[in-house]
Amino acid sequence: MSHSVTPRERIVITGVGLTSPIGNCVSEFRESLLAGRSGVVVRETRYIGEVLAGVCNFDELRYQKRKEVRRGTRAGSISVYCANEAVRDSGLNWGEVPKDRVGVYLGITEHGNVETENEIFEISKFNYDTSVWSHHHNPRTVANNPAGEVTLSLGITGPHYTLGAACAAGNIGFIQGMQQLWLGDVDLAIVGGVSESIHTFGIFASFKSQGALATHPEPAKASRPFDKARNGIVVAEGGGICTLERLSDAERRGAKIYGEIVGYAINSDASDFVLPYAKRQAECMRKALQRAKLNPCDIDILNTHATATEQGDIGECQAVREVFGDCPNLAVNNTKSFIGHAMGAAGALELLGNIPGFQDGYAHATINLDDPDPACDCGAPQIVANQARQMGQVNYILNNSFGMLGINSVLIVRRFEP
Repeated sequence: MSHSVTPRERIVITGVGLTSPIGNCVSEFRESLLAGRSGVVVRETRYIGEVLAGVCNFDELRYQKRKEVRRGTRAGSISVYCANEAVRDSGLNWGEVPKDRVGVYLGITEHGNVETENEIFEISKFNYDTSVWSHHHNPRTVANNPAGEVTLSLGITGPHYTLGAACAAGNIGFIQGMQQLWLGDVDLAIVGGVSESIHTFGIFASFKSQGALATHPEPAKASRPFDKARNGIVVAEGGGICTLERLSDAERRGAKIYGEIVGYAINSDASDFVLPYAKRQAECMRKALQRAKLNPCDIDILNTHATATEQGDIGECQAVREVFGDCPNLAVNNTKSFIGHAMGAAGALELLGNIPGFQDGYAHATINLDDPDPACDCGAPQIVANQARQMGQVNYILNNSFGMLGINSVLIVRRFEP
């Protein structure tokens, strides 16, 4: 069955706000990526002890009062910081923006576990007397909390919601915002993904029991996708949020433009709770290319989802080989090797770490790739190992984000040309 598609207005990225374990703005983040600087550290976690994690260090009080930080959530604080930074970076005259024409669409992996764990721990000290349970628990744990905290901070009266899409969520925040701009429901979309996952012991315990939690005597070397010695995931927190606008609106106000979204796809494996399915991942990449009207070898940089699990890395490389195996000029890289897996924020942060390549012409490396696993062969494309690669002009970046329950998302961004 074929579907006719009505031409839609071009959608561009005009503002960026982020916090990551290696930087709290695009320039810091990019500098760390090009320098090969890891952000993985040792962190103490309830009931488990020391774990390795990607930890953010941003100024929570830049856009919030202490009372607001205490009342809200870590995911909310990350969202408020990143959204305010994106609006500031966009150059919008915020006082004149009709707030009912702004939408907030943030991807998350999970939300509410941190607060629930903390409250249960607290009442355990009082023989589980629920009278000491926080009255802030419900607004903290509702699924729309991170996006809702943004609307409270910025006075936004348009739609807001979060998109629970496991680790595919960061890309899906962008996709949802773009679609709402196409529908005409909003004129400005605040999009991306956030994660507070390092603050819940449950995620570490689950990965550990699954045999998928990374260990290494040197924290900076723990996250090592595609390497023979990889032994699991490093959990990270973070956020990547952007302002999206229709090109006509952005040009009307003379906005700077980071890039244009030209392709996307979302599909489902329908095969397993946690194991990836290379065939569906390949289909998702092909659908994104078809939507962008591109050939595989048009892509310059492909940022992989690879989390440093044995089967996950091999499966994605199989999918990349199936679609891009004849593209020798394609640079394949991985951002998780620097910061760990930022879950709902992963896709957004990984995209934002690569977009500066449109200006500086580099593909950042995959660090800790000392002994490549032969099973992680991508065909003609080479994984950029340990040192950034000079690409010349970068025109197209493809970003993979895949998640549990078999959800896959792919986003393609183009260098902006008027």
